[in-house]
Amino acid sequence: MINSQPVILNYPVREVSPYINWIYFFHAWGFQPRFAAIANIHGCDACRASWLAAFPEEERAKAAEAMQLFKEANRMLNQLDGKITIQCIFRLCQANADGDNLLIEGITFPLLRQQTPHPDGTPFLCLSDFVRPVSSGIPDTIGLFASSISEETEGFYKDDPYKHLLVQTLTDRLAEAVTEKMHEHVRKEAWGYAPDEALSIPELLIENYQGIRPAVGYPSLPDQSVNFILDELLDMKRIGITLTENGAMHPHASVCGLMLAHPASRYFAVGKIGEDQLEDYARRRGMPVNEMRKFLAANLPK
Repeated sequence: MINSQPVILNYPVREVSPYINWIYFFHAWGFQPRFAAIANIHGCDACRASWLAAFPEEERAKAAEAMQLFKEANRMLNQLDGKITIQCIFRLCQANADGDNLLIEGITFPLLRQQTPHPDGTPFLCLSDFVRPVSSGIPDTIGLFASSISEETEGFYKDDPYKHLLVQTLTDRLAEAVTEKMHEHVRKEAWGYAPDEALSIPELLIENYQGIRPAVGYPSLPDQSVNFILDELLDMKRIGITLTENGAMHPHASVCGLMLAHPASRYFAVGKIGEDQLEDYARRRGMPVNEMRKFLAANLPK
């Protein structure tokens, strides 16, 4: 079992940008995943021309547009390097599962369990399933994290809508990319449960590593109000993150969540829940049912 104080990591843009998942960047600009493949093409003119020629005639204009966007995005990353701060904070904590709750450093972190039956009869999952139960008498470890891009970027190029949007979409991806880089460091060194991991960045981006990293807002962790619990354990303001009264993070380009190491851990969607679980969750969360209903609106029947 590992227990530590929160650790802050700082990275320049040039160390984080290789970890960008360009599929999501291009998605934000309305491009389908196949156009994001330009990020995997060598920068020489012949390679780019060959990539472009591989598209059907009717898609080449769109592919050329993607190529230009990628070029401008990289130019912007070079301009941002040295100007902005990319920070992560993580903490490895003693934890155990208690039913559908996690007990983290004496603090209850409630979770939701699937309630909609699966066609193949597989079990109803909850993230607590991947943490050793308190009844075992053996403490387990869980990781907590938050990542953010400095708030000043939100004011960059306010008079140029295109460049402003380019910065916004890039900083969103950089916040995810720095989380990917931090998680690699945690697995191999800080937590050290996978010291011999030797994955390429493309392998990292398709999550070929042991464990999962569900962020708040993911389908398995849909309640934004748990940001307040994470903040209590991490003190996110140490990297410039503040929370609104509804638990939304500021700056916008921020992400936080959990790191689980169990070899069988996997992502899943909680999906729709009934009034019984809503009431039970609200009780465990220590909040009124009607207030909890607002946070879990997407998981409740219409």
